Amino acid sequence: MRALHREHERPLSQLRWRIAAATPAKDVNYRHAFHAGNFADVVKHVTLVGILLHLRKKEKPFRVIDTHAGRGRYDIANDEALRTGEAVEGIARLRDFAPDAAMPSALSTYLKIVRDEGEAQYPGSPLIIARLLRKQDHLVALERHPDEAALLDKILVGFPDTKSACADGYARLASLLPPPERRGLVLIDPPYEAKDEFTRVAEAVAIVRKRFATGIVLIWYPIKSPAPSDAFAGEILSGGTQEILRITIDVGGDPSRLAAAGLLVINPPFGLADEMQGALAVLAPLLGRKGCADFVVEAL
Repeated sequence: MRALHREHERPLSQLRWRIAAATPAKDVNYRHAFHAGNFADVVKHVTLVGILLHLRKKEKPFRVIDTHAGRGRYDIANDEALRTGEAVEGIARLRDFAPDAAMPSALSTYLKIVRDEGEAQYPGSPLIIARLLRKQDHLVALERHPDEAALLDKILVGFPDTKSACADGYARLASLLPPPERRGLVLIDPPYEAKDEFTRVAEAVAIVRKRFATGIVLIWYPIKSPAPSDAFAGEILSGGTQEILRITIDVGGDPSRLAAAGLLVINPPFGLADEMQGALAVLAPLLGRKGCADFVVEAL
């Protein structure tokens, strides 16, 4: 394991730990309408933008598969969002933070996309992806909840190179791989409502590795305690030989609220680690609930 940046130590635990022993200490009920635009969304979406900008460097087309797409756009001024106040502690702290040439491009591009949505709206992953596709690129966005999927259909109607479906992302994934373009990204960002969610994510990653070994995979996960998240990273790492980049952020504060989250990037683009190190150095002082947030960017 090679640490690229550490604001605190969080070593990877025993890689032989199994996911069955890694059930979170508390169940996570992550209805995204309550959490859209929070600190975890900010970091996840900056990372997503960084990957997409890398894919755009070549003229060859690419495809993105979003297995848990959600509704595509969120009203962060409605009762659901205001009840938690998470957007106030997340994207709202960046609203007046003007992009500039000195910023990492992933962060400045993300801020521009969010700003274009207006004060009360926050773009979900499929909308961010759609806005960064070129005419030769494609998005397949899957959402299993019918109401959310119907809203997603409406959001993506103006983007001709996108396709959405009301479907279980885990069940549909194998049939979509390998993509015709033979390059691209699989985004796995479930709500972690089920006790076996870590196991299902690991199984999905195994499918991607088998059918699309050269593809980039971006996985988001909540961190309720270090042991389950370390075990999860260990399980993903032990499943293949590809390089994995791990990004974690801990904003501190009330332990009863989600305060830490992680990302795993399989086959990370060259330069993404440095890009995220620079972006998080800017974001950490803004997103911490009590002072500067802690973050780690490390290669596994």
